[in-house]
Amino acid sequence: MTVFYAPEIAKLIAGSGTVGTPAQAFTDGTVRSQTAVVTMASQTTSDTIVVGYLPKGSIFLFGIMNNSATLGSSTIAVGITGTTGKYRAAATKTTTTPEVIGVGGNHGVALTAAETVFLTIGAATMPSSGTLSIQLFYAEN
Repeated sequence: MTVFYAPEIAKLIAGSGTVGTPAQAFTDGTVRSQTAVVTMASQTTSDTIVVGYLPKGSIFLFGIMNNSATLGSSTIAVGITGTTGKYRAAATKTTTTPEVIGVGGNHGVALTAAETVFLTIGAATMPSSGTLSIQLFYAEN
């Protein structure tokens, strides 16, 4: 049976063939979180809401989005300038159960620049009451 090593872990284990020093956030990083609670107040499709800041070099792990009331036909994307759906593609959220967010290849990659994370509202105005919370989890040195 062949033993395969993830690149970051191979650097830590003698005999793996690639011993070295991985970026600290990949193997001994400190997990940090940010929480933003937005009071819904009929924000419109031309509005964005800043909900986080990820430092340069940090590694995005995942996020959790929760709402106290259905968003109806309003869509919410979570992302950054130039890639508004980087962490969650625009979609409705009609249940009030927590949703794990984090799109495809955007995990496990050290950020080359700091990112301001925001919600983009689309399709319809948000509800006039209730809250929407976002927790972002990331690792850093």
